[in-house]
Amino acid sequence: MKERKLLMTFKNTMGNSFTVTVDDPREDLEEEEILDAMNIIKDKNIFLPKGYDIAQCESAKIVDSNTTEYDLEV
Repeated sequence: MKERKLLMTFKNTMGNSFTVTVDDPREDLEEEEILDAMNIIKDKNIFLPKGYDIAQCESAKIVDSNTTEYDLEV
């Protein structure tokens, strides 16, 4: 099974980092679209990590992973 996730990392006003994860982002997603989405999250204060405002966008990455499951009798 293949999984794809977009990880967007922010810092709050206390300097703590937190990550918002989006499952199965579009294959054709562009950097500018990710930055726009992160700025909307920050500017509208959609999340209050640990009760503090978001201070800055820190990083973003798309992670692809493959999982192989085995049906083992234990």
